[in-house]
Amino acid sequence: MALVAGIDSSTQSCKVVICDADSGAVVRSASSPHPDGTEVDPRWWWSALQETITAAGGLDDVSAVSVGAQQHGMVCLDGAGAVVRNALLWNDTRSSAAADELVAELGAQEWAKRIGVVPVAAITVAKLRWLADHEPAHADATAAVCLPHDWLTWRLSGSTDIADLRTDRSDASGTGYYSSEAGTYQLDLLETAMRGRRPHVPTVLGPAQEAGRTSTGAVLGPGAGDNAGAALGLGAEPGDCVVSLGTSGVVSAVGDVAPHDPDGIVAGFADATGRQLPLVCTLNGAPVLAAVATMLGVDFDELDRLAMSAEPGAGGLTLVPYFEGERSPNLPSAAGAMHGMTTRNLNAANIARAAVEGLLSSMAYCIDRITEHGVDVNRIILVGGGARSGAVRHIASALLGAPVHVPTPAEYVALGAARQAAWTLAQDDSPPAWSLGITKTYTAAPTPHVLDQYRAAQPLTLGQ
Repeated sequence: MALVAGIDSSTQSCKVVICDADSGAVVRSASSPHPDGTEVDPRWWWSALQETITAAGGLDDVSAVSVGAQQHGMVCLDGAGAVVRNALLWNDTRSSAAADELVAELGAQEWAKRIGVVPVAAITVAKLRWLADHEPAHADATAAVCLPHDWLTWRLSGSTDIADLRTDRSDASGTGYYSSEAGTYQLDLLETAMRGRRPHVPTVLGPAQEAGRTSTGAVLGPGAGDNAGAALGLGAEPGDCVVSLGTSGVVSAVGDVAPHDPDGIVAGFADATGRQLPLVCTLNGAPVLAAVATMLGVDFDELDRLAMSAEPGAGGLTLVPYFEGERSPNLPSAAGAMHGMTTRNLNAANIARAAVEGLLSSMAYCIDRITEHGVDVNRIILVGGGARSGAVRHIASALLGAPVHVPTPAEYVALGAARQAAWTLAQDDSPPAWSLGITKTYTAAPTPHVLDQYRAAQPLTLGQ
């Protein structure tokens, strides 16, 4: 039995799953925490990876390895391959003003046309502009810039030559200087961001192209960004839309259409199979439910019971859940609001129902923005901590307008990386047809009036 390993180096932790290359069955696994913060010395990732590999029984019997990791993180290396400064992570917002500058310089329409991504603070190109302006000595010392999964793959290969850095389309498409549609870097944009400097960037590999070998001789897959890794682990196909309710809410859809959204809401990312993965990210995900449960003084089971006891539309009560501002739409200073309150509808059941409907209506907004760009959405795959809510699972289909499939909870980024490793090992035309566990399907009669309530309440939240 050939074994393959998938690595998920996320913001919070490192996870390793070791699977049967043919079936995808997990043989063993382990995880280790990452340090907190929005900037991290990449060597902590390497230390956590070594600890996790050991806890998972090592890689000596593994034939192939691939890495999935958090996107956008800026890793700067000098000519000898040493880390220049701590990596700035996707959630580091000091680059907000730099993103605004870059958009103003080129124009949102041109960014959307050339890259499919309009810079925001999370995107690597904005972090590089911040570096050039605030730490010019570090910018001068940067001979190569890469992403977390690129750096870890490179370290696993044992190379110290920055010319050997490798990446894939999915992660490169989140930098702001690579077009997922054209399949090429736009290095003049990198140079613009770095005020005339042009560091080396990783070679972009195809979906199952070998990135090197580990010290034990295992094949290295090209790796992937976390959202693309999760889509591969879930077995998402064209027409599938993955709705992830974690700390944030993320909607991504596999297809062949590369969006060019000048509003910057739909990001034109690539997937891990050679297709496109347009993506919309919100700031407010499952914590919306936690906040309302705390306010009502109930646990999650009781929140579900209350929500399911109320009628669709919560008696006219609507929650717009911009508790932490919002990214989609881009409203960083917005706050959440409850609309339509009367003496007849202001009760715990309706408030609980409005929380679930508000969160899902926000996801419906994201799906609508993706479909406006010609992307087909035929099936919803619901994952993340918020998918554990029975009320969310039952109400989602009514609001999202399609059957909702909820797979068994698993480490899907790591499984996607393992599936990619098996694909790279086999060199087949398509990834292996792994069994993806039990998926439960939820259907419900549409409730368009709930979305109408939400759409009417959105501008009221902004004081318009």
